[in-house]
Amino acid sequence: MPFRAIPGFTDSHYLCLMGTVEFLSSDRILISSHVITYGDLADNLITERIRNEIEKMWNEPQGIISVDDKNFRLSFKISSEYKPHIDPEEIMANDNPLNNYFRIAEKAHGNISFVDGLGCNTGYFQLDNVYEGSTTAAHEYGHSLGLDHPTHLDIRGKGRPGIMYPRGTLVDSEFQYNPAATLGEPGHTMHPMHRRVLQSDIELLRIHRLEFNNNIAVIGDFSSVWHPDHRDFV
Repeated sequence: MPFRAIPGFTDSHYLCLMGTVEFLSSDRILISSHVITYGDLADNLITERIRNEIEKMWNEPQGIISVDDKNFRLSFKISSEYKPHIDPEEIMANDNPLNNYFRIAEKAHGNISFVDGLGCNTGYFQLDNVYEGSTTAAHEYGHSLGLDHPTHLDIRGKGRPGIMYPRGTLVDSEFQYNPAATLGEPGHTMHPMHRRVLQSDIELLRIHRLEFNNNIAVIGDFSSVWHPDHRDFV
């Protein structure tokens, strides 16, 4: 979809799923999102850990994007809230693009955290996937912004893996679970802690391709899924 330039960037705001995209000035764009956690194992500490990881990792590359042949510095502002007694109706009826809802629980189907599709605003985090430095929250945030896993999962010889590479990716030995493991041995694949948000990940957001109407652009759609605890199904 073509980008339609809008004059007067300073006071213009644009909406995108998982948050708002705001032109702060003639050379800065801000994406803001609000993370809301619920579930028996959610708490303020875990919620803050998720918030901090997303904000820190997505700001780390100090990403640059080009819009209408002009470069902008892209930054991220993430807020968070722990709501242990949230009403499912609040999630299913939500129409605020800032809000993103994640159940925190001991186990998930498939033994892995997930979001409910690309460009969505709901998901499910397995507790042991959101330890300090895990990069899981930042990875799932990328999915919620519309990014998929790369199709080529053998990046040996290409350096540090980007944030969207999944578990099982073949990487240089220093980024493996076990740096001494050879191909086929236990620990020979990527340890998620080594993923980072790279400039190439920022470019894949393709903000310049959004279609703007009345100063607002929407990317993706609301998933609005309330998740029950999976403990009875795993």
